[in-house]
Amino acid sequence: MIRHCVFIRFKDTVSAEERTSILADIAALQPLISGYLAIDIGPNVSPEGLDKGYTNGFIIDFADTGARDDYLVHPAHEKAGGRIVAATEGGIDGVFVYDFDVAG
Repeated sequence: MIRHCVFIRFKDTVSAEERTSILADIAALQPLISGYLAIDIGPNVSPEGLDKGYTNGFIIDFADTGARDDYLVHPAHEKAGGRIVAATEGGIDGVFVYDFDVAG
């Protein structure tokens, strides 16, 4: 299983409603991608102060690398990703992506 972790540094000017809408676009991809197993979405709630300005994030579990790769090139993902980049501090620099293989 591949765990796809994305952390976002939204601009202060992006409303809570817009953040929710943007992240809903990512969740809406689940029925479109075979092997897109689950998604968890939420704001940062860590008290450690190590967030480096990343305010929101999501984690998607994919059955395998093929499912993840299908997601990455899907036109709806490209559109949703464009919305994310447009809403972040520094554009693409406001997004941190980290994938890892979860042993099953």
